[in-house]
Amino acid sequence: MFEVTADLVALLIMAAFVAGFVDAIAGGGGLITVPALLLAGANPVEALATNKLQGSFGSGTAMISYARAGHVRLRDQAGMALVSLLAGAGGALVAHLIPAEVLRVIMPVVLVAVALFFAIKPGLTDLDRVQRMGPGVFTFTAVPLIAAYDGFFGPGTGSFFMIGFIMLAGYGVLKATAHTKLLNFASNLGSLAVFVFSGATWWAVGLVMALAQTAGAVLGARLAMRVGARLIKPLLVTTSTLMAARLLWQVWGV
Repeated sequence: MFEVTADLVALLIMAAFVAGFVDAIAGGGGLITVPALLLAGANPVEALATNKLQGSFGSGTAMISYARAGHVRLRDQAGMALVSLLAGAGGALVAHLIPAEVLRVIMPVVLVAVALFFAIKPGLTDLDRVQRMGPGVFTFTAVPLIAAYDGFFGPGTGSFFMIGFIMLAGYGVLKATAHTKLLNFASNLGSLAVFVFSGATWWAVGLVMALAQTAGAVLGARLAMRVGARLIKPLLVTTSTLMAARLLWQVWGV
């Protein structure tokens, strides 16, 4: 029934639950699930395709949780979500044109910068900030760039959306987290639609991981809404640092 043995399925379920919890708060769930899938015997394409399947459930669940609590109006984000979906699909389509080695060298530096930003930037609270970019400009500049990146690579997408919402759109930390989830969900769906045609998705494993992702996302979103920036900031710093370390480890081949 499953593409791997029962003991590996159990480990992947646990990895998906933790990833869903972390991703609902600060992003970076792929840091946990992609290496877990690779360790379970998936090749890189299978790991990315299966991760998009189960990750879509996690980001979708977190999105609904934040919307139900009133932290985001999904209808108001429909345009951004469509742009994110199309850009995510486009990123997945051109993935083979981007040398993965180049991204692996660049991304640790970017992720360390993200971690340092949230660690030392003063005044990052749940209160809204000064808006530096209007919704229209943000929709057609920052959103497609980040979503396309999600389609062809992925790690840190949630963190980059948060940076954009905070620094450009002027959102507070919790509001940025809530609005990030719909765009991340849309880019996941767009890239998943491309990966489906590759025939590389582990459907049985991906769907049971999706159930665990959903449970973790519900718990993570509830905790984030209860605690706010006091939880989101340190967890985002931690996940960004770990993603950078993971990518550096891949580059150096340790």
